[in-house]
Amino acid sequence: MVFAKGLLNALISMLGASLIIFIMSRLSGDPLSLLLPMDAPQSAVQAMRHELGLDRPMWDQYLIFLWKAVQGDFGRSYRWQMPAIELVFERLPATIYLAMAAFAFSLALAIPLGVLSAVRRGSWIDQIARIIAMLGQAVPSFWVGLLLILVFAVNLQWLPAFGADGVQHVILPAIALGWYPVAAQTRVIRSGMLEVLDSDYIRMGRAVGTPERLLIWKYAFRNALLPLVTIMGVYFAYMLSGSFVVETVFAWPGLGRTVVEAVFARDYPVVQAGVLITSILFVLSNFLVDLSYSIIDPRIRL
Repeated sequence: MVFAKGLLNALISMLGASLIIFIMSRLSGDPLSLLLPMDAPQSAVQAMRHELGLDRPMWDQYLIFLWKAVQGDFGRSYRWQMPAIELVFERLPATIYLAMAAFAFSLALAIPLGVLSAVRRGSWIDQIARIIAMLGQAVPSFWVGLLLILVFAVNLQWLPAFGADGVQHVILPAIALGWYPVAAQTRVIRSGMLEVLDSDYIRMGRAVGTPERLLIWKYAFRNALLPLVTIMGVYFAYMLSGSFVVETVFAWPGLGRTVVEAVFARDYPVVQAGVLITSILFVLSNFLVDLSYSIIDPRIRL
């Protein structure tokens, strides 16, 4: 029942996303103004408009787009002159790689900060964790990216600022993309740990002499994991969609940068395919998070 309900919600979300994507891409302007020279005769403009199906009613264009999208056909890119879905799948692995690197960075920083902040409540570690959480939500990712380029690529010359030729190229964009989720993850872990550490079974463990490290990392952290899993799924999906800006700043050859270039070129097929695939990954990520609740906390199944 839970699976069927979640699947239905996912399908409705995908349908709504497809409608929004279709409308927003049309609002970017007429692609014929970029595909044809300014002095092109009206007959050539009308012929190209008919060939691309842009002379049909808007609702008819959407139904055609939806029917073809179900079959995996998003049309041919106006700019790259190749099937849009092939271009999307060609650039998608780089975006997933960047999102996973940013996800690993955010967890590697947020988990110890959140746990230590709860265990050492009121200490200097707790204060540092709060400052990091505040800065993470106050500073946009593109500004973090520009600051990282200025410090580590321009001034110190430790890391490259652009491209994707090796592991060293992913470090700066991963930090820029993962910095914002660190704030939310740290706060969620801290609040969850504070609640669990005040529970009766933790007090009982301390009373019988269970080592503090075992109580914190094996028992308390596991029971505080459920809200973390929720935020992890949401922010991994955010990293997939939020990579558009970061990829542009670092010239990362992923799907996000490709979609941004397609928007400026008014390349409807690439914009629609790229954003819709990203939306599907976002919905599926949240759907899998919902299914994982009953595995992490068996009480939910009851």
